[in-house]
Amino acid sequence: MILILSSDDDVHARHVMQHIAESGHTATLLNLADFPKDAHLIFEAGQSSSRRLMQYRGRTIDLSKVSSVWWRRPQPYGMHPDVTDPVLDHFAIREVDEAIQGLWLSLDAKWINVPSRDQDASRKAWQLDVARSVGLTVPRTLITTDPDAARAFIDREGVDRTIYKPFQGSEDAWRETRLLKAEELDKIDAVKYAPVIFQEYIEATCDMRVTVVGDKIFAAAIDSQKAAYRVDFRMDMNVAITPTTLAPETEAGIRKLMQALDLTYGAIDFRRRPNGEEVFLEINPAGQWLFVEDQTGQPISKAVADCLIERADFKRVPTLTDPIMGRVIRAPLPTFRSDQTVAAR
Repeated sequence: MILILSSDDDVHARHVMQHIAESGHTATLLNLADFPKDAHLIFEAGQSSSRRLMQYRGRTIDLSKVSSVWWRRPQPYGMHPDVTDPVLDHFAIREVDEAIQGLWLSLDAKWINVPSRDQDASRKAWQLDVARSVGLTVPRTLITTDPDAARAFIDREGVDRTIYKPFQGSEDAWRETRLLKAEELDKIDAVKYAPVIFQEYIEATCDMRVTVVGDKIFAAAIDSQKAAYRVDFRMDMNVAITPTTLAPETEAGIRKLMQALDLTYGAIDFRRRPNGEEVFLEINPAGQWLFVEDQTGQPISKAVADCLIERADFKRVPTLTDPIMGRVIRAPLPTFRSDQTVAAR
C-alpha cells in the first residue's frame, strides 16, 4: 500500500495520486489534521500478532500493509477543542506525538523522505555546510544575532550588495529575500531579537530550480532577471521557465548532497552567474514543482509516483537503528496558498 501524508487541498499530492492511479495502483491520503479529533488509532502488539489500524473517514486503514510512504508536508495534529486547559492540552499533544512517532517507526516501509531526514535537511545552516563540503559553490553567508557582526559583514559586502532572508515563513509572516538598502541600516540592531541570514548578492543571468527524485534530476532555468523583482523569483513568476543543462560538477555535487542529506526528493535553488558558475542557494526537502512542470513539461509528478510505486514493491528488513521520526510537529506549519508567490516554495 502507498500512503501519502498530506493535506486535502495539496494539488501536488493530487497530481501524484492521479499518476499512481493511471499506473494501476492505489494510494491512500491521510491528513494528520484529522487526528485525533476525527480519527482513531488502534495499535495492538502481542507475542504472536500485532495490528496497526487507523479509523479514518468511515473506513479502516490497515497500516501494516503500508510499504511506501510520501511525507508530503503533513499538517499539525487536530486536537480536540474540548480540551481547553493549557496544561492538559500540552499533555495531550505530547501523548499524540509519542504514539504517532512510534507508529511511523513500526511501519515496514520506505519513505520519501524519512521524516527526520526531511526536517534536518531543511535547516539552512547545516545544508549550506553540507553543500560546501560536497563541492558545490555557496554564497558568503552570515547567520547572526550580533548587530556588530551584521554591520561588519555588510561593510565587507557593501550596501545594495547584501541580501537578507528568514529561515522559514508562515502564511501570516512570510518574507521574501530582500536586497539590503541604505535606509535599512538603522534597523540592524533588530537582529538581536532573532537570527537573520545575510548573504552576498549573486549577480545572475537566471535562477534555477533543480528538482531531484531518486536518480532523476530535472533542471529548469527561470528567466528571473527579466522579472519586476530580480532578487527573489517567487515574487514575479510571469517569466519563462525552460529546461536547462547543469554543469557536470554541479550535477555531481547535487548527487553527493542528496546522499549526504539522505534524501530521495529535494527541490534545490541555484543562481547562474554571468560566467556560467552555478551557485547553490538552498534546498527544500518538500519544495513545490508544479510551477516548473507546467511550463517545461518535465514529468516530475510522474517521477514521484513511479518512485512511490517502486518502493511499494520493496520489503525491508526492519532494524532497531532506523531513525524515522524525531520531532514534534505541533508548531503550526505554513498553509500553502495557490498563488504564484507561494507556489515555488
